[in-house]
Order: sequence, then C-alpha cells, then structure tokens
Amino acid sequence: MYSPYDWNQAIQHRSEYIDQRLRDGSPVVGLSIPEGQILFTVRRAQRKIFDIYDRLMFSAIGSQSDVETIRLSAVDVAHQEGYARSPDDVTAQRIVGLRISPAVRRAFGEQFATPIVVRAIFAELGERQEDDQFFMLNYDGEFTISNSYAVVAGTRAAEERTVELLERAHPLLNSLPQAIRLAAESWGTGMQSVRHLDDEEGEPGSDLTALLREELPRGTVEVGFLERQTNRENRFRLLPPDQTRAALAEYY
Repeated sequence: MYSPYDWNQAIQHRSEYIDQRLRDGSPVVGLSIPEGQILFTVRRAQRKIFDIYDRLMFSAIGSQSDVETIRLSAVDVAHQEGYARSPDDVTAQRIVGLRISPAVRRAFGEQFATPIVVRAIFAELGERQEDDQFFMLNYDGEFTISNSYAVVAGTRAAEERTVELLERAHPLLNSLPQAIRLAAESWGTGMQSVRHLDDEEGEPGSDLTALLREELPRGTVEVGFLERQTNRENRFRLLPPDQTRAALAEYY
C-alpha cells in the first residue's frame, strides 16, 4: 500500500520527468491587439497552431502525440457544445475548465497512468480587445487566464523572463506587424533563457538579435491570427510567410 509520502514522491518524479521533456520546446507567444489575437511560434517539423472553433485557436509545446490528443479533444468538445447548446456557448472556459483540465489532472495524478506531456495555450477572441482571453494549461491540469498576452515555454524561468518583456512592451502595440516583431522577440527571450539556464554568468537578452538572426531562418515562423473584423467566413488564418518575413526583415 502506498503512503502519502510515496504519492508525493511519485508526483515529484513525474513533474521532474515532464519538465525535462518540455525543456527544449519552442515557446508559443500569444498577443491581443486591436485587430484580433495572434499566436506565434517557430517550428522545425509539424504544424503547431490550429483553430478549434470560430473564435478559438490553440497551440502547445510537448509530446506531439499528446498535443494532438488535446487538440482533437478540444475540437470534439467545441462541436458538441455548439450542437447541443449554441455557438455562443463554445468558450475556452467551458472547454478547458470543464473538460480538458480535469482529464489532464487525472492523468497526472494517477500513478499508473501515463502523464500528458504538454503546456498549451487556448486563445479566445472577444468582441472587443478587452474581452480577449488566453488560457494557459499546464501538464498537471492547472490553468491560468490572461487578457493581454500569454506564453508557454520550456521552463518556468523562460516564461517569467518572457512575461517581463511583454509587460513592458505590450501596451505600446498598435499594429499587426509590431505584434509579430514583439512576439518574435518574446520567443527569442524564452529560447535564450533556456540556453543560459546553467550559465551563472550569462545574461539572457544580452544578444537577442544574434539569436533571432540565427534561429528564425533555420525554422518555420508560424503565426495564427484570429481577425476581429472580417468578411471571411472563418476568422482564423495562418499568416503567409511573406507577411511574417516582411515584419521580421531585420532578422533575415
């Protein structure tokens, strides 16, 4: 029979295992701007940013199979809610808070279950910018909510340093190209923080431009955009490469 001490030790070991696997993940940055919401990341292989429903999009770092499991679950829940209730009832609060979060929490807490290796962002577009929301879901099922910006990264230190940058710079945003540049700098800050994690003398942010000029051309910049005012049927779109490159020309 397991004692409470054994359970706590098992939970600690699971956290350490998942943290190690997430450490090298490419950060995802979310920003709210007057035109809508963006999710920004840089990928090497599979696509990372997806629409969930009309005003919802999703991205994550972690095990590709777990990310896909979360995505499909969110899509299923969204369409069930939309069919059984109405499209207005399809919210990130209901999807994450009532369905996805409890399932992730159970998988993390059961010692003989496989934990879900993921940190995820759900973006929900509001009628006004002040109504925008981001839900950050952790691998233990806990989630936090933000209105202006969000980030998930490979370490907590990387997330904290990125948030410090976003707190200073986000109030100055007034256009989509500016948002793309800030998102890229935030992504680079997260990557740089992980690189300097074991370097006591290194100072993350000291050579951010060099990192971005090295890393952005090596990967694929992916920007998902939920457009607030549009005549298109679908508010979500992935921005074309030429548009993102134009906003980030100084790094290419």
